[in-house]
This record gives sequence, C-alpha cells and structure tokens, in this order.
Amino acid sequence: MMSIKRYELTDVQWNQIKNLFPEYHTGRPPKSNRIMFNAVLWIARSGAAWRDLPKERYGSWKTVYSRFCLWRDTGLLESLFITLNYEADYENLSIDSTVVTAHQQSAGAKKGGLNSVISQHIGKSSGGHTTKIHVIVDGLGNPLYFQLSGGNLHDSVLAIEVLQHVEIQGSNVIGDRAYGSLDIRTYVTNHDATYTIPPKKNTKEPWTVDWWLYKERHLVECFFNKLKHFRHIATRYDKLATSYLAFVYIAAIFLLTK
Repeated sequence: MMSIKRYELTDVQWNQIKNLFPEYHTGRPPKSNRIMFNAVLWIARSGAAWRDLPKERYGSWKTVYSRFCLWRDTGLLESLFITLNYEADYENLSIDSTVVTAHQQSAGAKKGGLNSVISQHIGKSSGGHTTKIHVIVDGLGNPLYFQLSGGNLHDSVLAIEVLQHVEIQGSNVIGDRAYGSLDIRTYVTNHDATYTIPPKKNTKEPWTVDWWLYKERHLVECFFNKLKHFRHIATRYDKLATSYLAFVYIAAIFLLTK
C-alpha cells in the first residue's frame, strides 16, 4: 500500500497492469514501475515540463524521462493499451478526430529521424500549427485505436487507413458527414459491416440514416473530452510524434483502468 496523491493510479488501477511490465535491470536499485508510471502520469495530467516534476515524490526527472523513453521505444505503452481492450464492444464503432494546438516548443525536431518527412505530424493551416488525433471508440466509448496526422488533413483522407487497424466485420461504423465519401462507405460494406453516416447537404443521391442510432456518436465526443483533461495532450509540447502518441496511450491506459 502507498499513499495516493492527485494524478496517480489507485491500487485497483495499478493491480490491472502491474504484471504487464517487464523487469527493469540496472546497476543500482531501480525505482518501481508504479512510481515511474505515476510520474509520467503527473506530467500528462499537469502539462508541466519534465524539469518541474516533484523530485521529493518521484526522484530525478531524468530517471523518469529515461524510463518513459524506454516504454515508448519498446512499444510497451501501446501493448498495455491493447491488452486492456480484451473485452471491447464491437457492435457500434465510432470514428472521429480532434485537433490540438502545437505549442512553439514542439518545433525543432531533428531532421532525418522517424516521422521527420511528415513534419512529426504537425500541420500548418489558418488555425496555426496543429496535430490531429484520429480515434475509433467501441460501443462503450473506450478507445480501440489511435493515429496522428497533421491538423490540416481532412478526416476522410485517413479514414480507411484508420479503419484498417480495427476488425469491423459485423460492426456498425458511426461517423459524421466528413466520413460520407463513396470510398469510405464502400470499404465498410465490403468488409461485411454497416454504417451510420449522414450525407452532406449537397449530396445528389442522399441515403437514409438511423438518426436515433447516430446519437451513439456522442461516445467519441465524450472520450475526447476526457482525453483533453490531460493538459499535456490538450496542447502538444512534444517535438517527436512518437512521444506525443505515447502520452495519448498513457491517458488511455488511465481511463481504461478506472
């Protein structure tokens, strides 16, 4: 037992994931995974810089950052996220995206690295520099898949690529008018799924929509609301897209264990 402070996992939450962490070997007694995870969670929730991490509670910020990089680069955080989705409800799947402002501190990533060709998923438009988080949530409003893009890309551009990462057979895909293109609807039906997507107002051959079922799309909006309670996600400070996505997984793990 340990005292629980703000922004930290409860005992119930920690018990759901504690056995999924590999052993960490160093030349000195390592900090426990729970302390390290809570430290990263504190950064995610507060939006503070790494150097502002409370040392008396979590130790050196450099140690925490090193552990975070290890979890990010080995795919552990994504693995935890996937494992927690073993009871997902695939009856209705909602797809959508949200745009977040990229802070000026997110600029300056080294050229030639991963995602450098696509500017670390930071796009420029009339709204400034932004990143877009694409997500699919299940019938309970829990996230199944995340993907980043520049904020200037239209939702329909990546819709099929996003859907390809989730088994949609037998499901009903719910989306707003941005996902109503023929290519997207054809992809859904070709995979033995149905869709609830309203046609645009200027569509020449509109299709019928179950507006009552369409109300289920509120689940994805509610999820974005919860996600943006994490200030490190509501505003992007990370130079690397992989780091920013890792924080999205951190938030999702916290929400899935509640």
